[in-house]
Amino acid sequence: MRNVTVAATQMIGGWDVEQNIQRAERLVRDAVSQGAQIVLLQELFERNYFCQKQKPDYLDFATSVEENPAVLHFSKIAKELNVVLPISIYERAGHCLYNTVVIIDADGSNLGIYRKSHIPDGPGYSEKYYFTPGDTGFKVFDTQYAKIGVGICWDQWFPECARCMALMGAELLFYPTAIGTEPHDATIDSSGHWQRTQQGHAAANVTPLIASNRIGKETEGDSEITFYGCSFIADESGAMVQEAGRTEEAVLVHTFDLDAIAATRRAWGVFRDRRIDFYGTVATKDGVTKQPKTQGSN
Repeated sequence: MRNVTVAATQMIGGWDVEQNIQRAERLVRDAVSQGAQIVLLQELFERNYFCQKQKPDYLDFATSVEENPAVLHFSKIAKELNVVLPISIYERAGHCLYNTVVIIDADGSNLGIYRKSHIPDGPGYSEKYYFTPGDTGFKVFDTQYAKIGVGICWDQWFPECARCMALMGAELLFYPTAIGTEPHDATIDSSGHWQRTQQGHAAANVTPLIASNRIGKETEGDSEITFYGCSFIADESGAMVQEAGRTEEAVLVHTFDLDAIAATRRAWGVFRDRRIDFYGTVATKDGVTKQPKTQGSN
C-alpha cells in the first residue's frame, strides 16, 4: 500500500499578483491541513488570464523561472509544508516566452520545468501571440510522493500527451487550466466535454487525473470570459471522485493507493497489448505524410 493524497484547487483571478499569490497560499494550506501531499493550482494564477486580447504591454509579464514571484514564494511554502507544488508561470527564456509549469518538490527544490506543447488560438484565447510552443517535450517528475506528469490546459485535449506521460511512468496526471465561455458565442458550454475528455485519459491510461480551473468573469475591452470552474479529480477508471462547482472557490482532496492502481494497470494489459508497429499514422498530420522529428519530441 502506497497512499498519496492529492488536491485540486480553484479560485477567482485578479490583476494584483501579490494578492493572488496569497490567495493561492491559503488554498494550499487548506489542502495540506486536509492531508494533501501534492496540490495543484490553476494555470497562470498570478494574474487575470491576459490572453483575451493581443496587448504588447502584457508581454512584459513574463519573467525568468529564477525571478518569478510565485516560484520564489511557493518554494518556501513547499519546504515548510512538505508539499509538492506544480506552479504555472509566464516564463521568459532568452527571446522566447513560454507557458510553463515549474515542479517544486516537497523540500522546496526545483525538479525542472515543462513548457506547454499545444498552443491554442481563437476568440478570447489568443495564446499564439503570447507563447512560443514548448520545446521540452512531455515530461515526468519523480517527486517525493509519486512520479507525476503535468500537461497545461490545451494539452488536455490531446490523448497523445497523457499517453506519453503514462508511458514514461507517470502515476498521476495533472492539468492546470484556464477555460470558460467563448466570447464569440455565448451558447457554447464546453465544461462537460472538457471533463469527459480528461476522464477518458484517466480511464485509457488507468491513471488518476487531477484538473484545476479558475472561476469568475474577466473582461478585456469588448471581450469577456466567465471561467466555469468544475475542477475535478478522476480515479484510474475515469470516474469522477471529486468535483467543484462553477462559481465557488474550492479545495478538492482525495487519496489514491498507487500500488493498488499499478496492480490494476498491469492486470488490464492496456500497455502490454499496445501495437506500436501500427501507430505510425499518429505521427502524421494528414494520415499519410510522416513528419520530421523536432527538438523535444518523444
